[in-house]
Amino acid sequence: MSEGVHVLVEDAVQIAWDFLEASGEIIDGYETSRFLVSTVGRMALAGERRKIMLANRAIDDYRNRSPRAA
Repeated sequence: MSEGVHVLVEDAVQIAWDFLEASGEIIDGYETSRFLVSTVGRMALAGERRKIMLANRAIDDYRNRSPRAA
């Protein structure tokens, strides 16, 4: 990824994090962070460059993810 893409991913993850944190949806910060970085990074590598779209899709994916087995 180029430097610009790194900044894009960082910004989109921060937007998604701030939203999920404000809505009280973050239970495990470490897992949430890993999920958001992975999700946004994958979409950015696929060519998505719209920051708000990346953040919104990551939020939707976070909300719709399957609960992990304990």
